[in-house]
Amino acid sequence: QVQLVESGGGLVQAGGSLRLSCAASGSIAGVNHMGWYRQAGGTQREHVAGITPAGTTNYADSVKGRFTISRDNNKNTVYLQMNSLKPEDTAVYYCNVDGMTLRLRNFDVWGQGILVTVSS
Repeated sequence: QVQLVESGGGLVQAGGSLRLSCAASGSIAGVNHMGWYRQAGGTQREHVAGITPAGTTNYADSVKGRFTISRDNNKNTVYLQMNSLKPEDTAVYYCNVDGMTLRLRNFDVWGQGILVTVSS
């Protein structure tokens, strides 16, 4: 079984920065894609950023140039550095990780979600 633990959310003023972390633990043989999504009140969950094991990244247009996704493969951890935050970035942020367990079964799991609030 694989679990994700997120941390780093909170309240910040517009223009400020936050760094989210998401650590995967459990019976992990290997981790493939890691990503961040967000969901604001009354909207659908949207993709924010993703990163492959080799470090190739992709971003939603709304966060390009402001957010940076990175990962530590030794720690099975993914990060999201968020700079120049705007009130419209306010949302619950979820990490998503897929890979393979020690029993050679694929997994695709979500974090519990962490609230980021940006005040104007």
